Amino acid sequence: MNRRRLLPVLAGLPFCRPALAQPSLAQPVWSPDRPVRLVVGFAPGGSTDTTARVVAQAITAGLGQPVLVENRTGAAGNVGTEYVARSAPDGHTLVVASMGSHATNAALYRNLPFDPVKDFAPVSLVALSAALLVVHPGLAVPDVAALVARARARPGSLNCGTAGAGSTQHFAMAQFEHLAGVKFTQVSYRGGAPAMTDLVSGRLDLMFAPVVEALQQVRAGQVRALGITRESRSAQLPDIPAVAEAVPGYSFNSWLGLFAAAGTPPAAVARLSQEVASGLRQPAIRERLEQLGYQPVGSTPAEFAAFFAAELPRVAELVRLSGATVE
Repeated sequence: MNRRRLLPVLAGLPFCRPALAQPSLAQPVWSPDRPVRLVVGFAPGGSTDTTARVVAQAITAGLGQPVLVENRTGAAGNVGTEYVARSAPDGHTLVVASMGSHATNAALYRNLPFDPVKDFAPVSLVALSAALLVVHPGLAVPDVAALVARARARPGSLNCGTAGAGSTQHFAMAQFEHLAGVKFTQVSYRGGAPAMTDLVSGRLDLMFAPVVEALQQVRAGQVRALGITRESRSAQLPDIPAVAEAVPGYSFNSWLGLFAAAGTPPAAVARLSQEVASGLRQPAIRERLEQLGYQPVGSTPAEFAAFFAAELPRVAELVRLSGATVE
């Protein structure tokens, strides 16, 4: 497989430059006249919900209106996404989109009740999220190279937990299998938390778990981290090697971003984007997101649009590679 089709368009991370593009002086300044809602398509307490609440905190003061998180769960995020697609395009309702809810669902579901491109206006890429390759402490593999050697010698002998077909855990595993030339036995769960519980108890051998969902267990010694799925080591976790150090070309990142309904005035989109970028530059906000395992971004609408356009074929290829389907 062509590596370029598997990797996100992140080279150089242009989103992270200190100064973002400012709107034209001729463009009217938009301000919300009532609370702004960030719609999350998943349950309270999950990683998307937690991040949404950090973002809400970051942009409330700048917008001059309360920013509220509203959970509308169901259908792998599709319920909340459709709600925003059908909402008034006035800048007061945004969806906190993830790779799963916007890009994966676009490839998995044949008859979505919305168009992930035409029905939305990109606002900002909020953050990137890597995963940790973690194993049960009793598994006698000291590093990624040893894991690959054991998996090649005994194909299918190692059980790898995922949060189900089409989950980020599933995609990270499938990409690793392809590039490393190995085969695991996938064990699907209804979420990452029950899979992690079984890994800690020894019922599983390994997982590719989002950093935010694995750090506590790693620090407690309940699981052992062999690698991180970023292209290079994380500054926050410098002692954990990048998986790519043992499996050249391997990289896996998921993401979170904000979309408004299509037709939202450009002035509203621009103001919201600026407030997100400004909020994510606050040291306390950046530190909080980094503690959760995220890499804060804060992009312009045009940058997020270009990023998302590249994500659709990349994720579609991951769906094909993994064999993920929905009932």
